[in-house]
Amino acid sequence: MKVKIWGCRGSLPAPGPENMVYGGNTSCIQVNQGDTFIILDAGSGIQRLGKYLSPEIKEIHILLTHLHIDHMMGLGFFQPLYNPEVTVHVWGPDTGKESLLSNLRRYFSPPLFPVMFSELPKHPVIHELSHNTFRIGELEIFVDYLCHPGATLGYRVSNGKSVFTYIPDHELALGSANFPHDPEWTSGYEIAKSADLLLHDSSYNSKEYSSKIGWGHSSARDAISFAKMCKVKKLALFHHEPARSDEQLETLLENALRNQELDFEVFLCAEGDVYELD
Repeated sequence: MKVKIWGCRGSLPAPGPENMVYGGNTSCIQVNQGDTFIILDAGSGIQRLGKYLSPEIKEIHILLTHLHIDHMMGLGFFQPLYNPEVTVHVWGPDTGKESLLSNLRRYFSPPLFPVMFSELPKHPVIHELSHNTFRIGELEIFVDYLCHPGATLGYRVSNGKSVFTYIPDHELALGSANFPHDPEWTSGYEIAKSADLLLHDSSYNSKEYSSKIGWGHSSARDAISFAKMCKVKKLALFHHEPARSDEQLETLLENALRNQELDFEVFLCAEGDVYELD
């Protein structure tokens, strides 16, 4: 299973020379297994992904964690949507109110976007998700809701040998009164347990988080505690704050690891990184 990062910034794209190492595009992850091709989230990074996509790929699955704009702002600029020879599936959360199709139509409409959903040359296939296990080609995917404002999903992707978990927006400390000492009651535990690679929200340092409780994001320190609780093999810190430079991100990681004794690897997610899991 191959995992490639096309965007790992949170909330807002942050281009600039101070962000050259870890990148400025918002959430977008490519996962390949043989002929199976899926994309996790459609942030600004999906525009570049679409530009370099092989013309041999005729079926694409886009799995949205939630509908905040940083996770779907690039969808209208994804070139395969305008190719009638490509079938695009869009998967996303069942909000319990408006349908996923209705929400996508709102995005694809003036004044937010000049192209109407109905004007796409081939209508995407829409799938709503809640607490599900399903297959896409060679990959088995388990999905469940997370602690984050609005209906938000996390994804556990397995090829039968390795597990990749994607949890980009998640507030761990708000989801459990006894975090990190009660795994079964911690949001996201079933998705992340024993994962070979976990990508997890690490928007804040501990001091910042204390003034942003309820905003839906975690501190890097809490993300590390969660990974330790779930016994993952590798943790990639994700959803970098747009105002934080490369140097500041490295300081965030250094401080989060201080006085920690860990038996797994922790590192900062960077745009362009590729992980081979098997």
